[in-house]
Amino acid sequence: MYRLLTYIFGYINLELGEILKIKNGSDYKKFNTGNIPVYGSGGIINYTDTYIYDEESVLIPRKGSIGNLFYVDKPFWTVDTIFYTVIDKDIVIPKYIYYYLSKINLEKLNTAGGVPSLTQTVLNKILIPLPPLEEQQRIVDILDRFDKLCNDISEGLPAEIEARQKQYEYFREKLLTFKNIND
Repeated sequence: MYRLLTYIFGYINLELGEILKIKNGSDYKKFNTGNIPVYGSGGIINYTDTYIYDEESVLIPRKGSIGNLFYVDKPFWTVDTIFYTVIDKDIVIPKYIYYYLSKINLEKLNTAGGVPSLTQTVLNKILIPLPPLEEQQRIVDILDRFDKLCNDISEGLPAEIEARQKQYEYFREKLLTFKNIND
């Protein structure tokens, strides 16, 4: 049905809960230290030897930094402040979901007065426009290129600034140093 509707209309709007399952994280402290990242709402908080899920997933903070999404494609663990997703790859590319949810202001969906919070019920109702898989992949490829470009610039910028600062200091010294005509 999905393919037929996208063939006819070009894309279809589905609720997030129709294309993925949102799962809760849990405590990792009973496990040994290892090389599998443990995610909380702020990012990687530790490493363990056990994973909660080992496929592509979008991690959505449940409490705290609710706009701080993560795309993961390696085994990981999540604590209870962040949801992980089990995505139906027959109808959506996981990274497409990541990019689309990144575009939404999730803070507007906050369900709490104090610490920002999201619920599965609220998240499951988000409408996601789904073009055909080929178009999703094209969108992901373009956004990946821009993401890489931005990261390359961000990583290279401090070195470039330092080089320009040294260049400025060199030329300032050369241009503002005069020989004393009495010597």
